[in-house]
Amino acid sequence: MLLLAIINGTLRDLGYKKYLGDLTAHQISTVTLITLFAFYIGYIINRFPPTSSTQAIFIGIIWVLFTLCFEFCFGRYRGNSWSVLFADYNLMKGRIWVLIPLWILIAPYVFYKILS
Repeated sequence: MLLLAIINGTLRDLGYKKYLGDLTAHQISTVTLITLFAFYIGYIINRFPPTSSTQAIFIGIIWVLFTLCFEFCFGRYRGNSWSVLFADYNLMKGRIWVLIPLWILIAPYVFYKILS
């Protein structure tokens, strides 16, 4: 998932961000990443199916914890303040990045139910 996120962010920053602006580019990037993650998570859950709904939920919890830990630890390592790191989660300012961890949390369960 990290590789997909890096590719997605690179395409946004080097491609369409200069034409659409920061907010719109981040919104498109969020939707694009959710779609990419859907294909990837669907493949993983199909290839290595959880044995139960509980296990699928547990997988989502672990994945989202790792994702948030990486995102915030790496962001702090790069010198970003907490306010900068939390800015992408501000729905009142049109930032919809919170949908990424929510999707990572529920997607294993969603695909487990679809594929079983």
